[in-house]
This record gives sequence, C-alpha cells and structure tokens, in this order.
Amino acid sequence: MESRFLDPLRIEKLNGVWKLLAQLRYDSAIVRARIIVQEGFVSDLASVPRLPFVFWIVGDTAHAAAVLHDMLYQLRLPGIDRSMADAVLFEAMVTHGEPRWRAWSMWMAVRLVGWAAWRSGPGRFQVLGGQIGPTETGASSSDVRV
Repeated sequence: MESRFLDPLRIEKLNGVWKLLAQLRYDSAIVRARIIVQEGFVSDLASVPRLPFVFWIVGDTAHAAAVLHDMLYQLRLPGIDRSMADAVLFEAMVTHGEPRWRAWSMWMAVRLVGWAAWRSGPGRFQVLGGQIGPTETGASSSDVRV
C-alpha cells in the first residue's frame, strides 16, 4: 500500500482547538490500512512549545499529519500502540512533503515527551457535529475509522 492522503485537510478554529470540517482519509503503509478521521473530530494540531527557535523550526506545520496522530493517541485503536502512532506521524509528514529533518525532529519530540499525551489521550477524545462509524460505501475491512 502506498502512503498518501486522499483528502485535503479542512479545519476551522473553534475555542482554541481545530474542528475537522470533512473526513480526512490517509492510506498508511505502516498500519497497512486506510485511516479515516471523521468530520467533527477535534484536534489541537501539533503541540509545539512557543519557544522562539523551536516554533520557528517545527511550529505551524504538518497539520494533516497532526490530526491523524491526535486521533491515534485519543482512540488507541487495537493493534496501534504509541510507537506505531508516532511512526504514522513521521510517515504522514514525509508523505505530505515535509522535509525529513523536520519530520524526524517532530517524531523525536513525540517519542521523548509524548507519553503524557498518550496517557491522557482517551480523555481528550471529542467529536463536534460529526459521527463515529462507517460512512463510506465499498470500504474494506482494513479501514481504520474514527
């Protein structure tokens, strides 16, 4: 399976978080499945510290990859542990055209300090005005949906 986004990221800011306005589909070679994040999913995008140098290097980038990563952390889908979720972040960033050095920097950051977000993930799960479950006809059993 070739890693690729099938939809553009459509989001709007809402009270300090971002709401997905349309589903986001991503084919992952790592997971060997299509990951589908449903409309209404809420993300904080990439939680990059607002330190001047750090934010300048990696801030305000890779939003679509960050939405996927947030979903994987919040739902903890069967067969996808924290390490795999972090690998999908790296894969999605590179697939979306981010430089490998930036993808590696963000991957390293989530590997080092992402344990707190992983631990609190299920408690942060939120969908606004969307639905959870299959919405696409002809979906295969390898689809991972939220």
